[in-house]
Amino acid sequence: MNTSASASPAPSAVYDRIGVGYRRVRRPDPRLAALIREGLGGARTVVNVGAGTGSYEPADAEVVAVDPSQVMLDQHPGARKVLAGAEALPFEDGAFDAAMAVMTVHHWPGLRQGLAELRRVARRQLVFTWDPVHRPELWVVGEYFPEIRAMERARFTPVSEVAEAMGAHTVVPFPIPHDFTDGFQTAYWRRPEMFLDPVVRAASSTFAQLPGSVVGLAVARLRADLESGEWHRRHAELLTRDAVDYGYRLLVAGE
Repeated sequence: MNTSASASPAPSAVYDRIGVGYRRVRRPDPRLAALIREGLGGARTVVNVGAGTGSYEPADAEVVAVDPSQVMLDQHPGARKVLAGAEALPFEDGAFDAAMAVMTVHHWPGLRQGLAELRRVARRQLVFTWDPVHRPELWVVGEYFPEIRAMERARFTPVSEVAEAMGAHTVVPFPIPHDFTDGFQTAYWRRPEMFLDPVVRAASSTFAQLPGSVVGLAVARLRADLESGEWHRRHAELLTRDAVDYGYRLLVAGE
């Protein structure tokens, strides 16, 4: 297996753009890491598909990182890295104990083909993703960025369909803690001021794809609501909670 080779699919344009500085904001959360480690079932060899900067890879396993973005792979600390897309993994059948895909399947042009590739190269498959039909909806979408709703519904597949396609035998909810360290969009459900930070927004693929004029107006409204206290009045109950289930799920299939 040549782990320095480059397969031919073009790198992800979105992550080539937002990838610089990604690791500063997207810091692995130990609670999600523990859930993923348990889901991997003690696998000794793992392929991380859509690996990005290597978040949530098990430290006690031999890991090969696969990503279509060279910018993301350049930030990955591992030695075994392959530039490739999920739909055409350059590995032999059954090459790994487990295949993992964390917050990435919504970026795959061919979801079912990519999931079939996970099954082909590994005896166990683990996917962490978000369910677009789950409620409640994150307030930043409903109140400030409704454009994100259409974008996410277009690219995320309902968890029930992902589970069916991969033959998942286990589906585990993961409520997002209020102090979640991995700065994807929902991480800041109880820390609204974080959405004012352009560095935080730049690490999110949804914000990165919105027109600057749309972002600017919405951020100005949020800033005004925070300064007036309106946001805190509107979300007083939310501020009492330690975690909220926003539809994130860990799916496990195979042996």
